[in-house]
Amino acid sequence: MIVRSFKDIENTDRHVKAASGTWESKRIVLAKEKVGFSLHETVLYAGTETSMWYANHIEAVLCTEGEAELTNDETGETHWISPGTMYLLDGHERHTMRPKTDFRCVCVFNPPVTGREDHDKNGVYPLLTEEG
Repeated sequence: MIVRSFKDIENTDRHVKAASGTWESKRIVLAKEKVGFSLHETVLYAGTETSMWYANHIEAVLCTEGEAELTNDETGETHWISPGTMYLLDGHERHTMRPKTDFRCVCVFNPPVTGREDHDKNGVYPLLTEEG
């Protein structure tokens, strides 16, 4: 059994701050736990824009605080995301988030991330694996 809090991982290697400066993520369950998914709390900062494309992962996102506009960059369709709203990137959709307020969400990734990932120039997380 693993018991861990987001407070426990503040300012550790599980607390990742994007090179872009638009978000931070506390990665509470990672690939090294070997449970088949990773679990994160992510905050996207108000007034920023982050374009992403999870070409190597499926992501489910549940908003717990704040509001943001989500755009499916492939179709142009937009959605307003607020607390209690979930979106699932089950087709590896390219998408852009535009938080109107600080936007806090809980994210699940499959395959799990290692904790070292940040978006590349295309908005993709590389597919990293844990040794052993």
